Amino acid sequence: MVGLQKADDAGIYKITEDIALIQTVDFFTPIVDDPYWFGQIAAANALSDVYAMGGVPKTAMNLVGFPSKRMDMGILRSILQGGIEKIREAGAVLIGGHSIEDVELKYGLSVTGFIHPSKVLTKQNLQVGDQLILTKPLGTGIINTAIKAKLADAGLEERISIQMAQLNKEAAEIMDKYKVHACTDITGFGLLGHLAEMVVGSGNSLRIFSKQVPIIPETVDFAKTGIIPGGAHRNREFRKGLVYFDSALELYIQDILFDPQTSGGLLICVDKTDAPYLLSELLEKGCPEAGLIGEVTSTPAERISVM
Repeated sequence: MVGLQKADDAGIYKITEDIALIQTVDFFTPIVDDPYWFGQIAAANALSDVYAMGGVPKTAMNLVGFPSKRMDMGILRSILQGGIEKIREAGAVLIGGHSIEDVELKYGLSVTGFIHPSKVLTKQNLQVGDQLILTKPLGTGIINTAIKAKLADAGLEERISIQMAQLNKEAAEIMDKYKVHACTDITGFGLLGHLAEMVVGSGNSLRIFSKQVPIIPETVDFAKTGIIPGGAHRNREFRKGLVYFDSALELYIQDILFDPQTSGGLLICVDKTDAPYLLSELLEKGCPEAGLIGEVTSTPAERISVM
């Protein structure tokens, strides 16, 4: 049902009239120093692709690259413990995995989920008038860059770790009640990069209200001083022909909108009449920083306008 034809968050294979499999895989190098938090964040990030397709994770398998000759095995145990606890929180089960000796530490998951074939969500079904809702604030890439430069305090590091480790489970369960037409999760391409994937080929355009985009507060000061990860610049370069900024929009805000996220929130494209009710329930039940950030428009075709 969903394969290699267009970029999406996961693959979908129909088994019966009532069941389709969702399959995804994701792993990366550490973005925090604490191995337990790294395990939690990497697992949440991999599980997120299933939620973005509208499904429920069922099984997971570990993927590990570990430099055992120069790193204590206790570090690996902590990573795996963090991962398995997040898998259990998702209601899924760990059924195996594979590890290799590697010069660089890597961890993630291969995840399989279930969904009814009629409820599959992709990036490709934008409807004119739909509203765009983001469930987590932006800024993890910029803040992690600041942490590596030792410019962020321990309190901020803990808060950002908690946010990255938060599952998109609650948001996915809530959006299932409403008329959602498309969905994706915001990760390495940044908000605008993932919005670009949604708009290309849609025949429609997007209007983004930058002042309504939720942003982790400390992100703004770091961005103003030029603490921007290289990935944000690459994201901007790749999509510069598709994104049009209001002439008054500050450069640091543009940088934040391209900031690569780790285990970011869901970007939900929902029918205009359902949008206020969906947002209200998200704010009430586990996504207190969710925001309505934009809308789908018909003209000009296939561009993103940021106001």
